[in-house]
Amino acid sequence: MNMIQPGDTMPDARLCRIGDSGPEYLSMSEICAGGDVALFGLPGAFTRTCSAAHLPSFMRCAADLRAAGVARIVCVSVNDPFVMKGWDEATGAGAAGVELLADGNSALTRAMGLEFSAPDLGFIDRCRRFSALLREGRVVLLNLEEEPGACEISAGETLLDQIRALG
Repeated sequence: MNMIQPGDTMPDARLCRIGDSGPEYLSMSEICAGGDVALFGLPGAFTRTCSAAHLPSFMRCAADLRAAGVARIVCVSVNDPFVMKGWDEATGAGAAGVELLADGNSALTRAMGLEFSAPDLGFIDRCRRFSALLREGRVVLLNLEEEPGACEISAGETLLDQIRALG
C-alpha cells in the first residue's frame, strides 16, 4: 500500500487500551465519530524523542487544540496496551487530555503505509513519527518526519498552528 495522504479516508483498524475491566478496543471510525481528531503516531512508548519531545508537545497544546475545535487528541504507537497504560501513568498524558492507544499488531500503521523496522532495536513494523488532523474520518493535514529522532513538523505546536490557519 502507498502512504496515506491528505484527502484519504483513514483505514478502520482497531486500537486498544486498558480500561477498568481490561482491554477495550476502539475502531478508527469510532474515534473519528465525535468530531475532529488530532492524531499523532510515534515509534515507541518510553523512547527518548517520544517521551522528551513528541508526547509533551501535545500535552502542552491540548487545551489550545480543543479551543481550535479538536474533539480528541490521540497518540498511537506499536506497543502493547499495558505498555501504553504504563506510559500514560508515568507521563500524565490522559490527565492532560491525550489518549494513548496501542496499535499492538501494527494494523493501523501498516494500513497507513507508515511502518518502518529497526531490528537491532527490536523495532518491527513500528510507526514513523507523524501528526495529522482528521475530519469526518478523512486526513485533512499530515505532517511526517523524515529524520529519525526529529520532532519538528510533527509536534503539537506545528499542528495547532496549521489548524488555526485553516480557520
